[in-house]
Amino acid sequence: MSSQVTAPETRSSAAVRGLWPRLGERLPAGLRDALARYHHPMTWTGIALFAGMLAFSFLGPLVYTANPFTIHAMHILSPPSLAFPFGTDNLGRDMLARAMAGGRSSLTVGVLGSLVAMLTGIAYGMLSALGPSWLDKALMRLLDALLALPTLVLMIFFAAIIPLDVVSLTLLLGLVSWPGLARIVRNEALAYRERDYVQAARQFGAGTFYIARVHLLRAMLPILIVNTTFMVADVILGLAGLSFLGLGIQPPRASWGGLLNEGVQQVFLNDWWLILFPGLLIFGAILAMNFIGQGLLTRLEGRA
Repeated sequence: MSSQVTAPETRSSAAVRGLWPRLGERLPAGLRDALARYHHPMTWTGIALFAGMLAFSFLGPLVYTANPFTIHAMHILSPPSLAFPFGTDNLGRDMLARAMAGGRSSLTVGVLGSLVAMLTGIAYGMLSALGPSWLDKALMRLLDALLALPTLVLMIFFAAIIPLDVVSLTLLLGLVSWPGLARIVRNEALAYRERDYVQAARQFGAGTFYIARVHLLRAMLPILIVNTTFMVADVILGLAGLSFLGLGIQPPRASWGGLLNEGVQQVFLNDWWLILFPGLLIFGAILAMNFIGQGLLTRLEGRA
């Protein structure tokens, strides 16, 4: 009879092992605990939906090999059919192939733009919280000024004067999305830096960078993850808005917002498929990230 004592199994950890009994035992202990702690049906629904979006955009072309730039002159504005599941546009291009290409642009900008915003917000917030008081006041006044500016106006202004491609739009959307996160990081860092373990680390000679990296960021990690998931949805929506205004990914390259803009221009012809499919893809991506963020937030606040 074994005398080994184990920690009581929580309902969420049992659910994780029930879903993936073999995989769960091979995961690192830290990752397994994180999955158990933040397990929530809404989170996994969002992850599954977003994974489907990624598979559609990045793996779909391996199955559906149509060229998004090929013009089918005999099939202009054809409705969905077996030959063209999403129909064709006003030039006869395959809308399914263009939707996949647009997904690669939209999701790449969304994910990378949110990472740019997260890193900028963390650096700014940490510098404000851990720097001298005069620097904190100066950075906060600057942040107040940035938050007072309408984000959409800023995006339109800079999009009108810079080259419009995936790299520039990623940087643009990332660099206009960080101020809100910077304030959260600064407030959380101010609260955590007064904890006993942080003060003890400082007494033992730990530097500011070490404290920020090991103690503060580790404590704030759940909040950062939740806010970053919501930020991915915001960046995807921002890119769709710019593309709808003609300031996003430029033709002949596609994005979901650009496809939606092209469809609206043809709406008087009752070509519903030009609006329906890009709109559903944008809605699905935003819904997926909001499901992930809301599920993580629910677990973080201990409501489920």
